Amino acid sequence: MKDALTFIMAGGKGERLMPLTRDRAKPAVPFGGIYRIIDFTLSNCINSGIRKIHVLTQYKSVSLVRHLWMGWNIFDAELGEYIDIVHPQQRMDEHWYQGTADSVYQNIYSIEAERPPYVLVLAGDHVYKMNYANMVEFHKEAKAQVTVGVVRMPAEKSPLLGVAELDASRRISRFIEKPTAAAPIPGDPGYIYASMGIYLFDRTILEEELSGDAKESTEHDFGRNILPNCLKNGRRVMGYLLEGEEGQPPYWRDVGTIDAYYEANMDLIRVTPTFNLYDRNWPIRTHMEQHPPAKFVFSGGDDPTRVGRALDSMVSSGCIISGGSVTRCILSPNVRIHSHSEITDSVLLEGVEVGRHAKIRRAIIDKDVKIPPSTVIGHDPKEDRRRFTVTESGITVVAKGTELK
Repeated sequence: MKDALTFIMAGGKGERLMPLTRDRAKPAVPFGGIYRIIDFTLSNCINSGIRKIHVLTQYKSVSLVRHLWMGWNIFDAELGEYIDIVHPQQRMDEHWYQGTADSVYQNIYSIEAERPPYVLVLAGDHVYKMNYANMVEFHKEAKAQVTVGVVRMPAEKSPLLGVAELDASRRISRFIEKPTAAAPIPGDPGYIYASMGIYLFDRTILEEELSGDAKESTEHDFGRNILPNCLKNGRRVMGYLLEGEEGQPPYWRDVGTIDAYYEANMDLIRVTPTFNLYDRNWPIRTHMEQHPPAKFVFSGGDDPTRVGRALDSMVSSGCIISGGSVTRCILSPNVRIHSHSEITDSVLLEGVEVGRHAKIRRAIIDKDVKIPPSTVIGHDPKEDRRRFTVTESGITVVAKGTELK
């Protein structure tokens, strides 16, 4: 993969993920207990043999940058490897990044300096596994000028996604960003080919298209502007289809809403999850601070109701479940669950402490929240809406550092 220079889009506000993105960029949002969302894209890069990466940041990037420095400083500059954290520099004009395409265009000097045959553009806020080396081989064999990663998705999700129409040879004939309705896959009614936010360009084509777009009054967005213009300009644009693992359906999640984020976390605690974190052939790496092992204390004794247990759950290091009950949950590091509390179907981020006799269900509790004894969350939607964020599906979100009484 020395032929490909990679850009990862990591500057998004993630407005639909509020309040989880109130204090951090979307790619920096914790996920799956010990990870950040960007870890999945970066792990795909490492496992695919990619060693030249520019991470483009903008919005509230402090925790993201800290995570990258502490967890991803693994490249050898003497071998030409690097992960560069690139903040907006106003190299072209006085504006910050105006869109995904503009963020790459404002760093076009990096492309000109390297002059790679191919440029790979990735989103830093999706959860999936993909070998980008296979995509590059497909791009070469198909004699493509542009290749878009696509995945089969239900048609009702069209308004949330970019949609590509492919012919029998997988050449893209049409690309529409977030249409209210889209043509289904031929012979597969009810499904569409959705863009994964993964774009592979011949370098010269990308330079031409970015330079042309920069002169126009557009949103400077890959999905809305660059790809439709590539088709208009007669470029050979192909679709690379994400395949599932070992007979499993393909797994790709845009965790851009609270409900999608919650469901993707809950996917991980199934008996046989589609997305396998335990695949030794495709490790997902991250930065982890040093914590003691998780501990479960009190086994009943004189009080049979005082049992520290976790069922169908993922429990990170540093957690202490002290006489409380945890069922179908994900606990990030250093969570403390006190006696007689009941936590079900929830995601608790780092440093959360749950007091005695508290009851929590279908909730996301952000970092460093202290839940007072006997607090009830997730059982009374009307009361929860008065104090917290509650989604349409009924997921209650308690923002980072919220002080409860």
